[in-house]
Amino acid sequence: MTKLHTLLLVAAAVLAGCAGRPMTHTQPAPVVRAMPPGQLAAGKTEVLWLGQATTRITTPGGKVIVIDPWLKTNPKTPAAFKELSALGKVDMILVTHAHFDHFADAPELAKMHNAPMYGPAGLNQTVAALGILPGNLAPRMGKGGTVLPWGPTGPKITAVRAEHSSELGWKDAAGKDVVHPGGEPVGYIVEMENGFKVWHMGDTGVFGDMRLIAEMYRPDVVLLPIGNHFVMSPQDAAVAVRDMIRPRYAIPIHYGTTPQLRGTPEEFIGALGSGSATTVLVPQPGQKYDF
Repeated sequence: MTKLHTLLLVAAAVLAGCAGRPMTHTQPAPVVRAMPPGQLAAGKTEVLWLGQATTRITTPGGKVIVIDPWLKTNPKTPAAFKELSALGKVDMILVTHAHFDHFADAPELAKMHNAPMYGPAGLNQTVAALGILPGNLAPRMGKGGTVLPWGPTGPKITAVRAEHSSELGWKDAAGKDVVHPGGEPVGYIVEMENGFKVWHMGDTGVFGDMRLIAEMYRPDVVLLPIGNHFVMSPQDAAVAVRDMIRPRYAIPIHYGTTPQLRGTPEEFIGALGSGSATTVLVPQPGQKYDF
């Protein structure tokens, strides 16, 4: 037997022994980003911003979801939307937490349209106990939970973590201001019928699990607060978008309504830097985008 034949037999034996063992990989699996909107199934997602955190989303299938409605006394809301009826039909309301500038008009809007107001479990339990809304209009959900209000082929809403607080200020029967438990704050991942995803963060500071949420849900659009003082600063928001979330689009919200909310979109864009792959959209209140 020649030396070459010996080497070939040894190689064959080694390969045969490895065939029954799984291969190991030292590199992590690649992160798959959301498909560009043009490659999704037919239909557009409309996102209308109305100042502070108030947002109206119209899904490709025509469902209308209003998030954190504060319109009637919001100084940034356009005059055309000061009347709640100007929103048109409303199929669902989402409230991220109990603070006035996110909750103020939600009960009235829910009653007007007989539309459920989904919110953190602790908040909606308080809302029902105080008689602000009947139980059927104040369904409870918790972080990590997903609801399918229109069945398995309709939009999906998942509550995710937010780093903030949630106290419900309400007047008692004597007209005295009383503070009630408002549960824990949340953000929402809204997945449309065609798979397009919007992450409305509500009010939040930056936190490390933003990266995990982004990896799990792959949001295409993120609406994130940049006002500082009560929420992320523009610089913190830039870290979240550039280093942890990396969405296709970012829409800054929750700024400029009060002197404390001093962060600006210009600061956010500057902090994000020119190397970011995220497109920043800066709507005026009352301006909408189609995706």
